[in-house]
Amino acid sequence: MSGALLQLDHVMQSYGAQTILDDLTFALEKGGIGCLLGASGCGKTTALRCIAGFESISTGKVILNGVCVSCAEFSMPPEKRRVGMVFQDYALFPHLNVAENISFGLYRLPRAERNQRVEELLHIVQLTAVVDRYPHELSGGQQQRVALARALAPKPELLLLDEPFSNLDVSLREQLGVEVRDIIKSQGATAILVTHDQAEAFAIADKIGVMHQGRIQQWDSAFNLYHRPNNRYVANFIGQGVFVPGIVIDSRHISIELGVVAGDIPPQCIPGNSVDVLLRPDDVVHDDTSATQAAVMHQSFRGADILYKLKLSSGTELLALVSSHHDHKAGEKIGIKLTTDQVVAFAPQ
Repeated sequence: MSGALLQLDHVMQSYGAQTILDDLTFALEKGGIGCLLGASGCGKTTALRCIAGFESISTGKVILNGVCVSCAEFSMPPEKRRVGMVFQDYALFPHLNVAENISFGLYRLPRAERNQRVEELLHIVQLTAVVDRYPHELSGGQQQRVALARALAPKPELLLLDEPFSNLDVSLREQLGVEVRDIIKSQGATAILVTHDQAEAFAIADKIGVMHQGRIQQWDSAFNLYHRPNNRYVANFIGQGVFVPGIVIDSRHISIELGVVAGDIPPQCIPGNSVDVLLRPDDVVHDDTSATQAAVMHQSFRGADILYKLKLSSGTELLALVSSHHDHKAGEKIGIKLTTDQVVAFAPQ
């Protein structure tokens, strides 16, 4: 792929009879931030280790900046790949202070250049005030920034981040996710993140690969994964939603219990056929004037909005995201209507 800094081309990797990576293929443009997103055991960390050179592959190729660094017959040593890594536990050197940790990979540079690069990164990650502290004297967020600065210091071709926020609380993860994206972009770096957390992936990555059983189900933007999933697995994995039965009317319309949904219908949806239509919580709008009523089964308060689990008189269950100015209790009936122009439909299971 032209312009790609990283390519994985039909990569397979196994432990004995167990296949971990199965025909893994994707490409990441120079300066892009990619994410391998999936549940535990899907192969995402193994993929990262194969890119880094810590694991060999049985078939396929890993290509970095036009150079094949891994194939069945050859594996370039990790230290020659110009790849930086931020580990899940940060792996900081406890006997070195912040500045010494950051400068660890710069020993080949003259002292003046080394010190200049460290000063630059300390400013970027906002750690100038704690430059002389040791890892045990830092907060989790500060340790994470030191690990990021250390990985960026040698200006690697590619930066790899393995579940970098898993040790942090939720509010700090969201804040650091945005900061880490800004830092990586400011350095012009190319990066791959591994996570099971969708919010992390959405906050940081330009392209996200949803992984399942060693394969990438879809490599795409967050918007497309949510609104235009390739298959039922991606539709179920990304965000929240429910499937309701429908009948295809024509190339633009599907009839469901709540009315007719219109939009770009997948080409495999043939008029007259039964389909399952995915309705996201933001597709169902609270409307007191609507004749369509649904009973509140459960509500999850989220601050600015409330996620309602609703049931129609037919028994069909839906999700709806409603402003928290409206507080409806279980058993109460509310008016709802559809508002969707992104139609996601699949053949019934």
